[in-house]
Amino acid sequence: MHYALKLHPDSRCEAVTAIEVKAARTGEGGLLLSYVLNGNLEALRIPKAPSPERRDRLWEHSCFEAFIRVGAGPAYYEFNFAPSRQWAAYRLEDYRSGMTPAALDPDIEVGSTRQGLVLSAAFQLPPDAGAGLGLSAVIEEENGRKSYWALAHPPGEPDFHHKDCFAAELPEMRRP
Repeated sequence: MHYALKLHPDSRCEAVTAIEVKAARTGEGGLLLSYVLNGNLEALRIPKAPSPERRDRLWEHSCFEAFIRVGAGPAYYEFNFAPSRQWAAYRLEDYRSGMTPAALDPDIEVGSTRQGLVLSAAFQLPPDAGAGLGLSAVIEEENGRKSYWALAHPPGEPDFHHKDCFAAELPEMRRP
């Protein structure tokens, strides 16, 4: 499945022209997310890291995110993947509450193209992952300005945790 992220109506971003995400199921319980950012990489603040590692607060800088519901209830997972290959995973029991670290061992690849940047993250879905999916990104420009991108935005300030942001469904498992 291919998705186009939309810039939040109150955000401005001169460096990025588009962000698209491809979501595909891999193997038994796996998910591959490929974020394609088109724009001027020189105008973005993208820190480098020597190797992938877990890091909190990635949303304070450039970061690609996925939110996955747990069944039909209020619980959900939040996954963060930075162009530095740092990552984070959390399980939340309800809207922005009851947050605990979630197990994750992602395979993250980052590359550049003539048009911008590609970040791919492959990982095993938690066993209790449901079908509801939210995809988003925080982009930080060199001047420090941040823009907020998502499949859908609720009214008001950017809020990727809001139920309106779960605007897609996880792709079905491919059967042989």
